[in-house]
Amino acid sequence: MYLLAAAPCVLLSLGLNLALVRANPIVQRQRTTQQCGQGGPYFDPRDNGGSMLDASAGLGEPLNIIISGQSSPNVLDATGKFLNYANAIGFSYECLGFHIGNPQQANLGDGRGWVNQTAVVRQDYGNSVFGTCEESVIGGNHFRIYQQQGSCALFLAVSIEEQASTNHNIEPNGYDAGRDALVAGAVGKREFDGVKYTTTAQTLEGLLPVGSQEINHDIAIDGNVVLLTVTIHD
Repeated sequence: MYLLAAAPCVLLSLGLNLALVRANPIVQRQRTTQQCGQGGPYFDPRDNGGSMLDASAGLGEPLNIIISGQSSPNVLDATGKFLNYANAIGFSYECLGFHIGNPQQANLGDGRGWVNQTAVVRQDYGNSVFGTCEESVIGGNHFRIYQQQGSCALFLAVSIEEQASTNHNIEPNGYDAGRDALVAGAVGKREFDGVKYTTTAQTLEGLLPVGSQEINHDIAIDGNVVLLTVTIHD
């Protein structure tokens, strides 16, 4: 009850005029008829004119985690059942369904060109309902989801952001640190709402550049991408 009552204060604490805040759908519905979980893990966006950097402020943020297209199909349901997996690893959708700011875009080399993020998912601090409101104020880990047509793989742009009073700038080393924190919280066995998941990780080299060139906020990255394969089991 306290958090519900405090929700307007949370938004005000971000230095925003509530009249300018618009309630967007939690996710952008981009459903597909493709059969997920039946092809390869992913394909390199660069092979067909795409990029492993999304588009942000004229630069890019690294797509530093890929959830394999060989994961269980429900995990690859980016606009639906993926949320339960996100909850299992400590994340949820945005605070009370509010999104502030314009969506970022990625070109995954699947023939669609640059497309908007499917969702923004934030660290929930152990509270899957209201925890992302806390993250919106004090900062924390978060990621944007883009789904690759053809493989169904989910490409995540993961980073740790600072508190609202510093305009949610990315922390120093926030891209690599955000990736590593998410992987550490996901690998192994996790469960949420009766659904059990096993996640394995593989580090991929050569998909991203090393250093800070063309990276938003001029933050250097190590160039590694982690491929997660998530299996639902009894």
